[in-house]
Amino acid sequence: MKFTTLLTLIAVPAALSLQDDKLGYQDTPLLPGTQWHVHDGLRPQPPVVTPGAALGAAPSDATVLFDGTSTDAWAGGPWAIEGGALVVNGKGNIRTKQHFGDCQLHLEWRAPAAAGDGQGRGNSGVFFFDRYEIQLLDCYENRTYPDGMTAALYGQQPPMVNVCRAPGEWQVFDIAFRAPRFDDAGKAVSPALVTVFHNGVLVHHAEAMLGATRHRDVAAYSKHEAKGPIGLQDHGNPMAFRNIWVREVQRAE
Repeated sequence: MKFTTLLTLIAVPAALSLQDDKLGYQDTPLLPGTQWHVHDGLRPQPPVVTPGAALGAAPSDATVLFDGTSTDAWAGGPWAIEGGALVVNGKGNIRTKQHFGDCQLHLEWRAPAAAGDGQGRGNSGVFFFDRYEIQLLDCYENRTYPDGMTAALYGQQPPMVNVCRAPGEWQVFDIAFRAPRFDDAGKAVSPALVTVFHNGVLVHHAEAMLGATRHRDVAAYSKHEAKGPIGLQDHGNPMAFRNIWVREVQRAE
């Protein structure tokens, strides 16, 4: 039997199997920039991830950063654990020992009972790469400059809406962060992109950051590594955190 004939006999059952399983097609056009046809049944299946058993619980592929029992994932501080919550205690910022690039971050936070106003009420922040900040603040019936309010990309972009719960109530941030990309000369060729849900409400949708967070100045980029720590800010207010986990994000083929 000729070798070409043997290859044909092998290929035919594979094609028939593809059709029998109704997985898709290979007689359709190629998708631009890929090796895959439209509806290609041979395209790799995305990996299976088991969601958390309860709303907000860590899925099976998450790295748990704080589960109420240990601060082993963090450097800096150290902050206190009180009643299963990680509490700011005036000992400085904390950041993850592990570094992350593109990721999905979940955390729950609680501002103390109202004391003070403006930026002096429940002030903290979530930092990616020690430089890109999503603001934490108690803005329940508390006005401040919009690009410094709860869920703002600090100094850059206010959230689309204010969905703060009252102080003393637990609140939720779900953040999708895409790290910036730099060329060999150190120029940012793609900005950091941030999508934020605050208490289940979309407040930023693929928002491009202007650069590293600055106070009273315009943000700007400087080249850094592809991965960096996730940080929480000690701004002198006794904020509390719980149920913190992160997923590294990699686009399916």
